[in-house]
Amino acid sequence: MVMSVIRKRRSIRKFKPNPIEPEKVDMLVEAALRAPSSRGLQPWEFVVVTDKDLLDKLSRTKTHGSAFLRNAPLAVVVCADPDKSDVWVEDCSIAAILMQLAAESLELGSCWIQIRERMHDDTRSAEGYIAELLRIPKKLKVESVIAIGYPAETKPPHKREELPFDKVYLDLYGNRF
Repeated sequence: MVMSVIRKRRSIRKFKPNPIEPEKVDMLVEAALRAPSSRGLQPWEFVVVTDKDLLDKLSRTKTHGSAFLRNAPLAVVVCADPDKSDVWVEDCSIAAILMQLAAESLELGSCWIQIRERMHDDTRSAEGYIAELLRIPKKLKVESVIAIGYPAETKPPHKREELPFDKVYLDLYGNRF
């Protein structure tokens, strides 16, 4: 069952205006909180955003790649305390993809928006912009934002024969899988 969700998940950037039901939002949060983390340290924290004004402001986080947040009914900002774990980036990434797979299983679309090491403009980081906007404490790092909503676009799954199997090796690098 998980493979069918993985196979059909695609990045969705166009959303219907329908709000997401609270029980579905709760399931998305639960999926993120169930994510494995190195040594069980759980350095991640999440800001769930449904306010239209905040979503509009979040859509201006970067000059490219965040504008579609304007029409998403939900965004989840993925943050972490780097003092809790040296692998906070990996832990946040795992939590984010579990949330995206949960969204797909709930017939919701989603798209990752990279924040860490991206710029808001020529002088300010995307992370700094979001941290100020959402009052995120300075000790936390913002890794990404996940836009979520009912899809207003349809994308076919990637065909198995299109997958880059040439990047997979058996036992030793260079031995084709």
